[in-house]
Amino acid sequence: MWIGGVRVVILDRENRVLLVRQSHEGKDIWMLPGGAIEGHENAAEAAIREVREETSLEIRIGPMLWHVEEVSETRGQRFVNIFLAEAADGEAVLGSDPEFDSEHQVLREMRYFAREEIPALEHVYPDALREDMWKVIGHEYTGHSVFKLRPN
Repeated sequence: MWIGGVRVVILDRENRVLLVRQSHEGKDIWMLPGGAIEGHENAAEAAIREVREETSLEIRIGPMLWHVEEVSETRGQRFVNIFLAEAADGEAVLGSDPEFDSEHQVLREMRYFAREEIPALEHVYPDALREDMWKVIGHEYTGHSVFKLRPN
């Protein structure tokens, strides 16, 4: 059975991307805001909800940049839809994950990163943030396909 998730690319006026730092399995990972698609919602609705929970921003969903699939013996069948969106209202403030109590929150920090800063980050998800994303949103990519397979 497939488990679905979403991640959202949000750029500020200086063309920096908003990332949140989460702690998972003993390491910190900088990633796009997002999370799981719940049973009652579609991917766009999940993206709006997840960004609101993690950043307090209200967003307008734009195009889907990627649909990433992973089939793994350990993690099962998963997919993540990665959208481009714009902030519509609010100020970016680090939120919380309602699935965890205050002592077990995974969100640690939030900030905007310039394209040049991301390659220096040790752990970043998705890896496309290092270069491919910038080419896609800058229309530098020819033959862009929204479908990607994540190696397991």
